Amino acid sequence: MSPTRTAARPAARRAAAKRRTVKTRSVWGRRLFALGILGGVVLMAIGFWKLFDVGDKVQSVILPLKHEDIIRAEADDPDIAHTLEGDIELPPIDPALIAGVIYQESKFVDQTSSAGARGLMQITPDTADTIENLSGGSTFTFEDLADPELNIRYGTYYLRYLMNKYDGDEIAVLAAYNAGEGNADAWGGADMSRSDIEFPETAAYVDEVLEKRDQYAKNYAEELGLD
Repeated sequence: MSPTRTAARPAARRAAAKRRTVKTRSVWGRRLFALGILGGVVLMAIGFWKLFDVGDKVQSVILPLKHEDIIRAEADDPDIAHTLEGDIELPPIDPALIAGVIYQESKFVDQTSSAGARGLMQITPDTADTIENLSGGSTFTFEDLADPELNIRYGTYYLRYLMNKYDGDEIAVLAAYNAGEGNADAWGGADMSRSDIEFPETAAYVDEVLEKRDQYAKNYAEELGLD
């Protein structure tokens, strides 16, 4: 082997090592540059989110809340129900539960269902008549339920009546609101458990309202007077 070839090998190895070092530095340089760009984008996104209150706007779409002043007022307004057993004072009710019912019934959009239920809390003519009899009203017309304040007042009144009837059991209250008092009574009334509900759609309704109740309590505590 010639001395020239022997001397060339260490030089070749040094050159290869140098190329690997340069390549490694180049790769890390590109990675750091990409991380810097990504960090800048994240900071800009956070700034945009805060500047334009994007979080609040997204929440108002995903979990809307309107008429919170009416909900707060009706949740514990001193009301009396005139029943066959005599007059009873209606208990207060969680404003977040009212909001959960409105979300599930109409998502806070006035509408009339194919079954004839009307307004934010989807009150049927029969339920409206029941509420009117319990409250002692005499000037009600079904078209009045298009008014958000009156609709929430009637719906909340009925929820509070059910809360009294079923000893505060929210599962029974929501089952009765969705499927009627007759079905709720047949399923056990105040002693009802979730598994006693025979209608899958009513069971799902109860689950969804209670889930939304928790979300409203978490996200709108101040607006609903829960602080």
